[in-house]
Amino acid sequence: MIRHAGLIALRLGGDWRGVLIEGPSGSGKSDLALRALAEGFRPVADDRVLVWPSDGKVWGRAPDPLSGLMESRGVGILPFTPIPYARIVLAVRCAASPEAVERFPESETLDLAGIAVPLRPLWPFDPAAPAKLRRSMEHLGAAH
Repeated sequence: MIRHAGLIALRLGGDWRGVLIEGPSGSGKSDLALRALAEGFRPVADDRVLVWPSDGKVWGRAPDPLSGLMESRGVGILPFTPIPYARIVLAVRCAASPEAVERFPESETLDLAGIAVPLRPLWPFDPAAPAKLRRSMEHLGAAH
């Protein structure tokens, strides 16, 4: 299954764990991914993510034609060295505004290839968004 999303990964507990960043075109997915690189994340896929289940876990990677490419609005297509694939342990849905993110959101999950993954709303242009991703990955994604 291919999702309209980005995927970045953080090395935790000896393996690469990924956060799937979803939202419509222009919602800030690639912007958030670029800023998360400064927080120690590595890029896996931009704009399209091939998702598959294996052994009760869900994994993602870039489709072959898009591997190593990231679109940056106003700049163009940027090359990057991708992580080949990552286990997806968290999904983020880009919110349209800071007000669209509740202070204490209800626990939600996203079904990815039949596997429930924790889902959190996030305004991607929040200056603290990359740090929030890191903390979420360290805590919410730690059990997965």
